[in-house]
Amino acid sequence: MKIYSPLVLAAAFIVSGCQITPSNPNPAAVSDITVTFKDSDKFTDARDTANGPTSQYYLDELSKTLKEAAARQLTAGQKLTVTFTDIDLAGDITPGQLNDIRVIKAIYRPRMALTFKLQDASGAVLKEGDRTLMDMNYQQSIPPINQSEPLRYDKVLLTDWVKKEF
Repeated sequence: MKIYSPLVLAAAFIVSGCQITPSNPNPAAVSDITVTFKDSDKFTDARDTANGPTSQYYLDELSKTLKEAAARQLTAGQKLTVTFTDIDLAGDITPGQLNDIRVIKAIYRPRMALTFKLQDASGAVLKEGDRTLMDMNYQQSIPPINQSEPLRYDKVLLTDWVKKEF
């Protein structure tokens, strides 16, 4: 009897063209998920330069990630509204450097504060609240395959929250 490792089995599925069916057969539409950023110019760190303004690119990337993750978890007809009240991206940009490079160290962990409201198709509130998301071990929670993904630590923080919350 042969025993195959999970990696060998995953490769076999990919090569053979097999698909894993999603756990949510009736996902919500991305358009039913609203993401806003309250006073984003006051966020702790959502910049791409040391002393620059909040990066609209970063906000757009986080919004897109959250919408896609939530659409997979919610069912059709549900509506989710998320408002970010603060963002502190993983890493830090040290002022005075020639290039604005985000330095990733354990002490610069990602943190996000947000409020949310989940409603059903009739508008009844299913769940709502305030959350502060933080990953104390963020450098160990990212698979090596994602090392080139921009905002990878922050995106994983969001997708993990969505999976746990909804």
